[in-house]
Amino acid sequence: MQSTFKVLTLSYKQAPIAVREAVSLNEIAGKNLLDKIKDFTAIQEAMVLSTCNRTEVYYTADQDFSTELIKLIAIERGFIATKEVAPYFLSITDHDAAVKHLFNVGLGLESQVVGDMQIMNQVKNAYQWAADANMAGPFLHRLLHTIFFTNKRVCNETAFRDGAASVSYATVELVEELTQHLVNPRVLMIGVGDIGANVCDNFQKSSLQNIIIVNRTHRKAQDLATKCNATAVYWENVWQEIALADVVISSVPGDCFFISKEVVAQQGVSNQKFFVDLSMPRSIDAALEELSGVEVYNIDTIKNRATEALETRLASIPEVEQIVQESMDEFKTWTREMAMSPALQQFKNRLEEIRQRELARYVKNLNDTEKELVETITKNILNKIVKMPALELKAACQRGESEALLEGLSALFQLEPASVTA
Repeated sequence: MQSTFKVLTLSYKQAPIAVREAVSLNEIAGKNLLDKIKDFTAIQEAMVLSTCNRTEVYYTADQDFSTELIKLIAIERGFIATKEVAPYFLSITDHDAAVKHLFNVGLGLESQVVGDMQIMNQVKNAYQWAADANMAGPFLHRLLHTIFFTNKRVCNETAFRDGAASVSYATVELVEELTQHLVNPRVLMIGVGDIGANVCDNFQKSSLQNIIIVNRTHRKAQDLATKCNATAVYWENVWQEIALADVVISSVPGDCFFISKEVVAQQGVSNQKFFVDLSMPRSIDAALEELSGVEVYNIDTIKNRATEALETRLASIPEVEQIVQESMDEFKTWTREMAMSPALQQFKNRLEEIRQRELARYVKNLNDTEKELVETITKNILNKIVKMPALELKAACQRGESEALLEGLSALFQLEPASVTA
């Protein structure tokens, strides 16, 4: 029986931020998890996707490996008991539903800010990890490239990608709203990963101009600052810059850097100060709000901003869903064709056995020229015989009626049952 596609998912839709950060996987952890899946399960193909809003494992297998995958995620994150996080995971074991889920995630239909463009890059990175780990086979390769092509269609044929209604842009809008009463507010961006870089890029389209960038690798901060008309500061001065800033935005994981209430309290807060935490795990202490004049916002508090771009995207969703359905139909046809390929190959091999056996009875009395001619003629006849059922099966795949034809082919030519299972 052909393995089915499945997904184990935990996202902002069913899990609070504390749970999401408990199972969040950085690049190293994601790659380690792929290795564990390969070593300790019978999963044939797998892809690990982990962002600030979701941790997911897509895989092909004959059975549901949800329990095993949750345990492997827990081990990778350094805890053994899974009872606290397991209820927040959702297992999608229906093949078509799992395929559609990946389409929707990759195109931004499942994003907290609908149409978030960053998610496609994150899916591409996850796909690269799977390919590097030799965990992406023919099915995943075809599925992901179909999704990438679908994304191009969405960009070219709809308004779903118009504007900049992403998490990073929503962050900029929030900062603009919070600082509208301030004159030339000083904004500190800590970390220049994908989301940090996107936030800085979007600041260029805003009225905010006093942007300071700090990163452990100063060269990256300098390069981004040059691109975004900002100022780069050395990491050694990060705490001094936190004290000076009106707004502090952090995209550095909390297990690498943490802004605690105690340190900020020691610095003193003379004016109103805003902290925006885009990290996973969180890098800004929520208890900072206990300090007078301090407000803290995290990834869950950055809601879908009521912008014209977002409204346009929301209005485009039916068009996007239609394109997704067309792509899924084409992919389903390809899947059926792949399922029938072994049967067709076995059918051709069976005919080739007959051809070789019959030729052996008569070519002994032929010269080389005659042998070559008979070889060519019989091969051409065989190929034409195979072509007709192949075309009929392809047409049947498009109609979703290939199983009956495959069963008939199997009965007529005594093919192996495993080769004709769709």
